[in-house]
Amino acid sequence: MSLMKHFLGAAATLALGTGVALADPAIIFDLGGKFDKSFNEAAFNGAQQWAQETGGSYKEIEMQSEAQREQALRRLAETGSNPVVMTGFAFGSVLAEVAGDYPETDFVIVDAVVEQPNVTSIVFKEHEGSYLVGYMAAQASQNNTVGFIGGMDIPLIRRFACGYAQGAKAANPDTTVIANMTGTTPAAWNDPVKGAELTKAQISQGADVVYAAAGGTGVGVLQAAADEGKLSVGVDSNQNGLHPGSVLTSMMKRVDVAVYEAFSADELAGGVQVLGLSNDGVGYAMDENNAELVSEEMQAAVEGVKAEIIAGNIEVHDYMSDESCPALSF
Repeated sequence: MSLMKHFLGAAATLALGTGVALADPAIIFDLGGKFDKSFNEAAFNGAQQWAQETGGSYKEIEMQSEAQREQALRRLAETGSNPVVMTGFAFGSVLAEVAGDYPETDFVIVDAVVEQPNVTSIVFKEHEGSYLVGYMAAQASQNNTVGFIGGMDIPLIRRFACGYAQGAKAANPDTTVIANMTGTTPAAWNDPVKGAELTKAQISQGADVVYAAAGGTGVGVLQAAADEGKLSVGVDSNQNGLHPGSVLTSMMKRVDVAVYEAFSADELAGGVQVLGLSNDGVGYAMDENNAELVSEEMQAAVEGVKAEIIAGNIEVHDYMSDESCPALSF
């Protein structure tokens, strides 16, 4: 099933040129800002694509502090925005309280589940995409050592790390995986200096491929790896072009498609939508920027693993379902 069909559901239609006056949609970007080159920027790109293709307009709010979450949600709902899309698990508890006060407003939350009739929750199988880039990282490593740098130490980011380590060890059981988190507060999403420091520390321990799942902090990870002549792996958006020839690949999390479809839908399906390899919700990026880094043999191997995961023949451990990490110690 395609991502579009999976997300919209049978009842959803694109209401353009029908003469029906539709409310402007809105999006709230999480801490780190819409130009974080990663998660928020993927959401922004989806909103921009919708605006460019339809000629429509949308409202946006960039979060500056935790205290703004409820205010932002209520302001957009009360001014008639519909749907209101938000990026990030941290909106979950606030949305659970607010959604019931605006039953005519459709809310969409990415990376959290909120059980309200007017909320569509979108979650991704990040562990599946991370398994693939871990597999590729181990293939590319010359030192049998790869690194992982997460943003805020939360179960969601441990899901990335565990899938990555499992994939790396599947490609080469002798691979050592070094993992660090940037911090325990939301500031960990936007600290490229700390990301660079952690990257250099991992490289000093032998890592020659480092995967960043850290929002804006990842910009520092990719920069430091390039400066040290090592490889990196981007996340959420296609970050291959940030350092051509240095970024091995990027674990694509199609937040852009989810936002685009939310803005396009005349009627949202509600409930929980789970997006993984089988419906192109996650994947890995190949383009002219990394073509010389990934051999045909490497890509064929990764494609084979991808097919096995989709077929159910390879089970990727999900930290969110079982808070253990067989392939990695934190």
